[in-house]
Amino acid sequence: MIKKEYLWPKRILLEEGDITYGENLKIEVPRQILLGTPTKEYTRIAGRASILLDFGIEARATLRILCREVKKNGALATTRVRVRFGESASECCAEIGERGACNDHQPRDFEIVLTSYSDGCYGQSGFRFARLDFLEDDAEVLLHAVFAEGQTIDLPTRYQYRGKDPVVADIYRAAKRTIDLCSAGEYVWDGIKRDRLVWIGDMHPEMLALTTLYGRVPMMDNSLNFMRETTPIGTWMCGITTYSAWWIITLADYYARTGCADLVADNLAYAQDVVKQFLQCVDEEGSIHLNGMVLVDWPTHGQPDEEAGVRAILLMMAKKASYLFSAMAYPAGNAVELTKRLQKQPIVVTHSMQVAALKYFAMGELLREDIALMRRLGADGMSTFMSYYILTAYARYCGKEAALELMKTYYNGMLSRGATTFWEDFHLDWLEGSGRIDELPVEGEKDLHGDYGAFCYVGFRHSFCHAWATGILRFMEDIGI
Repeated sequence: MIKKEYLWPKRILLEEGDITYGENLKIEVPRQILLGTPTKEYTRIAGRASILLDFGIEARATLRILCREVKKNGALATTRVRVRFGESASECCAEIGERGACNDHQPRDFEIVLTSYSDGCYGQSGFRFARLDFLEDDAEVLLHAVFAEGQTIDLPTRYQYRGKDPVVADIYRAAKRTIDLCSAGEYVWDGIKRDRLVWIGDMHPEMLALTTLYGRVPMMDNSLNFMRETTPIGTWMCGITTYSAWWIITLADYYARTGCADLVADNLAYAQDVVKQFLQCVDEEGSIHLNGMVLVDWPTHGQPDEEAGVRAILLMMAKKASYLFSAMAYPAGNAVELTKRLQKQPIVVTHSMQVAALKYFAMGELLREDIALMRRLGADGMSTFMSYYILTAYARYCGKEAALELMKTYYNGMLSRGATTFWEDFHLDWLEGSGRIDELPVEGEKDLHGDYGAFCYVGFRHSFCHAWATGILRFMEDIGI
């Protein structure tokens, strides 16, 4: 189910200092130190030097270094080396604290000690690029190999894009790569560099992607159970009220797509308690009084449409709970009552395309002004997290071909600048005046990674492999491409 992969450097983006045969690191050799004659010249580093490697694609990996020899003054010794991982080339060259560069969730900037005849794995993160800074003036190092040793999903694929549109094919591959990396463990993570957490409120599009590709998978079962087991009734999942609602939505749709009655049976009593908890937060007139943080998504946080988005999510949850309880012959009265209360007040959307899309999923229809808003915003109103909902609603009212073009315009914006997986957030206006993520920025050019982002993902903290961006896989299957 989980397989190892080995990625060798495809390009050397930077060499500084006394480095000989740096390009030889791109040559695949046996993953074993040898004492005999090498099949290629060793890469030699003398004194302080730096080298920046591009592995060609995002990986969930460790950096494996096979070092033939370290000498100082002719004798075997050790030497210090700084390792930096990056989802962009420029992230590899940033200092901790510079434009959001950090070691949060997993160290990606640290020192190691190299020694002769060594075969070591260093770090575990999400990266495409790795920079090695050799820190000692008097050391001479011979490298046999440097490569990324990673893991990804290895399962039969239920859905594949078989069309002839090269842009759609690239979008499919990048979306699949994203969800494969984020799910290649016991649980489904939001990100493989940052957000290595079970953010259950973000997991619905991730569930849609996984079931589209593979059907039922243990990582999703584990994630749903984990959140139930670690969130006592009376509290909210991940400390966010709407995330408990998304847990029920995800459980219900996972059941609808896989028939996982055994999993649902273990969670029914808890789900009913969650619905009862929400019922206590909605009065008989339909006003919502949540006792905790609310979140639709970050771009709408604190904005005019956030309240409407919360109502849409809760209404989706109440209806999904009714379906789930009825399907399992379980009492659904509280869910039905919650639905009635929430429907007593309208969902009024004024600014946000994603909230209009959530309204469609909650109500089954949109008003003329909602549709006009979506048409007007187009790709400028897209969101990685909400892409499935937006595109589905857009296809309903603007046509499948128009929705497909919207998807291509938005997601190809990332691909056109070097992305191999899809990002936590992206806006088309970021492309103006910025460069590629697989090149170092030049003077006068904006850094697409370091100069953008917001909220908890400012600059280099921004995740470039974020599973919530993969709901488009379900959209592609739904429209029959």
